[in-house]
Formats: sequence, structure tokens, C-alpha cells
Amino acid sequence: MSEKPKVDIHSEEFLHRLMRRQLRLSIACAATFVIVLLGLPLANYFLPELMSKRVAGFTLTWLILGVLFFPFVWAIAYYFIKRSIALEEDESNPQ
Repeated sequence: MSEKPKVDIHSEEFLHRLMRRQLRLSIACAATFVIVLLGLPLANYFLPELMSKRVAGFTLTWLILGVLFFPFVWAIAYYFIKRSIALEEDESNPQ
């Protein structure tokens, strides 16, 4: 019966690999945020008819900006935290 190899969580290799994976996750989350952040003004510029439609008493622009934007940011943060913890656990518990 073979035992799992013990991972030294303080080694340079472990930290470098973990930081590289978390950097990719950070960049993906930041890119998603920036795309949505820049997408709203672009949508207003290129699709003014659509963005001026009324939904639940708001124009679509204000609905996205005032109501949906913060839950979207919270969702990105939640995903980042959960994924980051999972990456750490994957690195520290090799199969």
C-alpha cells in the first residue's frame, strides 16, 4: 500500500505553482469585470434603442447599472474565493 507523498506547503515550487494558478484566476475574474464595466457604455452607444427600453420601471441601462451590477460583482467575488480555496486544496492534497 503506497502512501500519498507529503507536500511541503512552504516550498518555493508549491508556492510558485499555486500563485501562478491563482494569478490566472485573478486575471479571468478581472477580465470579466472589465468586459462588463466597459460593455455597458458601449451598449449605450451602439444599441441606444435597446438600452432605453423600460424594464420594471427602469431603463435597461439603469437596471443593469443600479440593480444588477453589484450582485454581479458579488458573484465574481464569490466565484473567485471558492475557486481560490479549491486551487489551494488541490495543490496541498495531490492525488
